[in-house]
Amino acid sequence: MADEPSNTRWSFMFGRRKATEEKDDAAIGQAAGNTSSVTSGNGHVKKTPELAIYEQYRNQDRGSTAHYNGISSAGLVEKPQRSLLPPFESAEMRALGESLTRDIIRGNPDVKWETIKGLENAKRLLKEAVVMPIKYPKYFTGLLSPWKGILLFGPPGTGKTMLAKAVATECNTTFFNISASSIVSKWRGDSEKLVKVLFELARHHAPSTIFLDEIDAIITQRGEGRSEHEASRRLKTELLIQMDGLTRTDDLVFVLAATNLPWELDAAMLRRLEKRILVPLPEPEARRAMFEELLPSPSDEVKLPYDLLVERTEGYSGSDIRLVCKETAMQPLRRLMTVLEESQEVVPDDDLPKVGPIKPEDIEVALKNTRPSAHLHAHRYDKFNTDYGSQLLQ
Repeated sequence: MADEPSNTRWSFMFGRRKATEEKDDAAIGQAAGNTSSVTSGNGHVKKTPELAIYEQYRNQDRGSTAHYNGISSAGLVEKPQRSLLPPFESAEMRALGESLTRDIIRGNPDVKWETIKGLENAKRLLKEAVVMPIKYPKYFTGLLSPWKGILLFGPPGTGKTMLAKAVATECNTTFFNISASSIVSKWRGDSEKLVKVLFELARHHAPSTIFLDEIDAIITQRGEGRSEHEASRRLKTELLIQMDGLTRTDDLVFVLAATNLPWELDAAMLRRLEKRILVPLPEPEARRAMFEELLPSPSDEVKLPYDLLVERTEGYSGSDIRLVCKETAMQPLRRLMTVLEESQEVVPDDDLPKVGPIKPEDIEVALKNTRPSAHLHAHRYDKFNTDYGSQLLQ
């Protein structure tokens, strides 16, 4: 008899929980379409795709009956695990959150700071803005609170995405790789909801980093004539509000953006991206390190003319230098392919001859066939860096 009140209490709790779940299921069915199309004759709700997604995350968040309310079947209090999604206010927001979880980088990109040749100033600024607040949170409080917005700008092919991969590798934060396709929807009102859900997910998984690649495709300057669509304005407004509005919290959520056209960004976005870091074309020392890694000398006696390569590639980006090395390595393979095609014999894979070494004339051919692609607006990047960029004084 002494246990009767307790049993009654638990029966009441589970009965109330079941009633709540049935109410939620009916609401989801009604939101998915007409109620008559989702409710069978006996009153049970059919399993629509939206309802299946909702049930999956509802069960994940609430746990099984044996572990309901954090109490295991053995009577031990267990520490609740963080759910994949925060408690959204509606099933529609849950469905949007489920689509955004696909953009979380779960694997390790395996790009370390040492992998990136040169860009010492950009790497030091990124470490100061992102890595240090996570490693030493005691010092970054009050006025020294961490920067929440970082912009990487520079010519294409200079390593902005590589720096973002290094941040994902070294910082051990939840990394959201977001592009325009992730938060732009054809349905009215969904784009701003996706932005809101994205930041709620990032706060739920804090510390986290939101990487917005090619941000100029999302938030260019507002009010440019009358050609801007209303949906685009709403998306930009929601992004600005989430980055620095009344919804801003103390959770460590970094917004890391990259662009090749920084002068097209809206002024309000530039203010929120507090650290603006130039990723310039590689300097001679960086170009030499790239050539030595990508084109190692065939032997100690035969050295490739690295000085010539460094001198002839002034104004080349890191991507252009990789193309030069690839074109150089293709020359011995082309000579071998010519011999194999002329013989017209089918040679087994195990008996194929080895590719010959690279010759100095191969480098000349590669330099003639490869042109720089990122030096056209170099002066504009320098001017933007002078006006808005962040410098690291020695």
